[in-house]
Amino acid sequence: IAKEVYGASGVTYIDGALEKAKAMEADPDSKTLGTCMVKTHLSLSHDPNLKGRPTGWELPIRDILVYKGAGFIVPVAGAIKLMPGTASNPAFRRIDVDVNTGKVQGLF
Repeated sequence: IAKEVYGASGVTYIDGALEKAKAMEADPDSKTLGTCMVKTHLSLSHDPNLKGRPTGWELPIRDILVYKGAGFIVPVAGAIKLMPGTASNPAFRRIDVDVNTGKVQGLF
């Protein structure tokens, strides 16, 4: 993906991501999973300042996440932040508006 789709010259693995990649290559179950890249939407690279289809850069993979239930391996590139998932009992379920008074209930 890095070379053929994004035009990178290679991949750099950071902070244990290489060990995770090797573990996934050894796991036969991972071969059925799709890949969903996490990177900036502002560039084909990991760097939002590199516009067009830049050349001569390496894609830094800082983590690799596995979502077996969803069927994806997710390499995380660059300094992008991930959004947390919603808890099984999120707070918004306890918030309501009293139609008689217009007051919001359940915030605190």
